[in-house]
Amino acid sequence: MSVTVTVRQWPTPIAVEAGQTVLEAAIAQGLPYPHGCRSGNCGACKSRLHAGEVEMSPYSEYALTEEERAQGLVLACRAVPYGDAELSWLEPDEVATHPLRDLVCRVSAVDVATHDIKRVRLAIESGGPLTFSAGQYAAVGFGNLPPRDYSMANVPDRDGQGDPELEFHIRHVAGGASSAYVAKALRPGETVRVQGPYGSSFLREQHTGPILAIAGGSGLAPIKSIVETALELGMKQPIHLYFGVRDERDLYLEEHFRALEGRHPNLRFTPVLSEPRAPTRRRTGFVHQAVTQDVADFDGAKAYIAGPPVMVEAASALLEGRGLRREDIHADAFYTEAERAAVGAR
Repeated sequence: MSVTVTVRQWPTPIAVEAGQTVLEAAIAQGLPYPHGCRSGNCGACKSRLHAGEVEMSPYSEYALTEEERAQGLVLACRAVPYGDAELSWLEPDEVATHPLRDLVCRVSAVDVATHDIKRVRLAIESGGPLTFSAGQYAAVGFGNLPPRDYSMANVPDRDGQGDPELEFHIRHVAGGASSAYVAKALRPGETVRVQGPYGSSFLREQHTGPILAIAGGSGLAPIKSIVETALELGMKQPIHLYFGVRDERDLYLEEHFRALEGRHPNLRFTPVLSEPRAPTRRRTGFVHQAVTQDVADFDGAKAYIAGPPVMVEAASALLEGRGLRREDIHADAFYTEAERAAVGAR
């Protein structure tokens, strides 16, 4: 038995089956519903409940505070309707409405970025083109393994302008079957399945204020796409790119961003080491603290943050505490499948 849910930004109601969340039903029926982690931790699918009642599965209080819940806000990824309902997603400026694609791709290159990250490039063979907004991600299936979410690192291809191949940065995660396959077995020429795009932490192209781009580890992938796209579009505002890693061996693409910095006077690139094993002349400490040490005024800025959940949450909380509006913080926390399962079991 299903119930009917009306989403104010969508012309037709959707059917939500018993036990299904609003977000699950929306994605299955082709709605470009803003979302990120799909596990109640990032707040990207935060919505206002106008009518009806929903049951909320466990979620992080960072993603939805008690005060917000009392004001009638819900997370679509955790909201299971009791009956017919009406919602609207919170999206103050723009929504990415690219068509969902099922692609067959061919691996064109597998390069070593660091001791635990591979850069994988995929040529689209069928099902394309994949149009997306910089900062979005796709579900990528290697071999016979279930698909996993990885962010595109390339500039979106727009009418032949941009990168014709897809680029992903995949970190080897302990216990992760897909990342282990990429680290040890993936070779050029293999067929890969890609479905997307997804995600709401994308570049707001109409924004004219300062951009704070904060990446941790392989979170550099969507941040790279955002920064390079902004530069290609001719966005002239200050762009501050901070890349936080543990040690020297975890840095990658430094020369690439230094070259971009040399060509674009509005770009500043700052790598930060949190746990250097040897004396270093580089910036040290937590990357989000470096941002607040350097930037005195966040007025008019937007922040794009991607990487480990702990870093993303700490950076978001610190920036909000310094006066940056929550709606101007676009965060993409990279949860492992084990972390998602742990959240669902709470």
